[in-house]
Amino acid sequence: MVQISKPQSARTSRESAAPSPAPTSADVARLAGVSRATVSYVLNNTSAVRISEPTRRRVHEAAKELGYVPHAAARSLRAGHTRIVLMPSPSVPAGPLYNAFFNDLQWALSRLDYTVVQYGSVSLRGDDAARAWAELRPVAVLTPPDLGAEGVEVLRRSGARAVITLGPERAEGAHALLMDHREVGRSAGAHLVERGRRRIGVVLPTEHGLDHFARPRLDGVRDAVLGTGAEVFELPLTYDEESAGQLVPEIVELGLDAVFAYNDEYAMLLMRALQDAGVGIPEETAVVGADDLMLGRLLRPRLSTVRIELPSGQELAALVDRLVRAPGAVTESHDMLRARVVARESS
Repeated sequence: MVQISKPQSARTSRESAAPSPAPTSADVARLAGVSRATVSYVLNNTSAVRISEPTRRRVHEAAKELGYVPHAAARSLRAGHTRIVLMPSPSVPAGPLYNAFFNDLQWALSRLDYTVVQYGSVSLRGDDAARAWAELRPVAVLTPPDLGAEGVEVLRRSGARAVITLGPERAEGAHALLMDHREVGRSAGAHLVERGRRRIGVVLPTEHGLDHFARPRLDGVRDAVLGTGAEVFELPLTYDEESAGQLVPEIVELGLDAVFAYNDEYAMLLMRALQDAGVGIPEETAVVGADDLMLGRLLRPRLSTVRIELPSGQELAALVDRLVRAPGAVTESHDMLRARVVARESS
């Protein structure tokens, strides 16, 4: 029997290609000259134990040099739950206001040692989505209000200490952060009626998914004009110049003296089309948007808008943390959305 030995260079190449063992907290402790407990306290941002700043810096530098990061799964096993806060990805395009709000919230939660995960489940809704989310074992979930009582219970049984809905209604068994967009429409409608406008068009985007916000805003305008003699007209609009141009003759034919657009972007699009057609703003038709974008202030005339005020991400993160720490707390409702008109030249 003949044995064939591989060349030394081949063995060396294979051995060098073998992955190095992952660094451990013990390795970090040796390099930093501290105990493993101290490494854990520092890298897990434990506030219950006082660690000097030089020691913290030494531990972080050692961890960086070794390429060590804490093992989230192992930490979760020790604690009995994860530190994941699950926020399902929005099913509709979010505007600048909500992007800023959720970015602020994620930053604030990370400061409290939570990991924010956005989970996309396009084909799943309500209780079916809850079962998919439960697989991640989140400690808290922020969800649309279409979650049913069964879905809330599934999440709680999987270890979620806080289930929080975001929307105009609440789900049974969950804490509710109410965001009623009728208030946006009511503010705009009341402003226009006060300015003497009596034939008010409301722009409804034709883009998929925006009805969730647009329809409540339309209802809010209708609430505001009750008993005033004013009339409200629906104006479907696709977000492009051609659609805006085609809408202008309808506005003129209906004799509309005011338009409340879904948001500032739609308002700016329509304002340009009205001005191109020679319609005076606000002399013939007043225009109001929503979200108070900087671009609206640069238009001429400057765009009147509804400023939507939401709590800071820090406030909401503190609420999530409180609910996680007290999972047996009675479910509550919190009104999140406030709206007020910022009147400028366009109305």
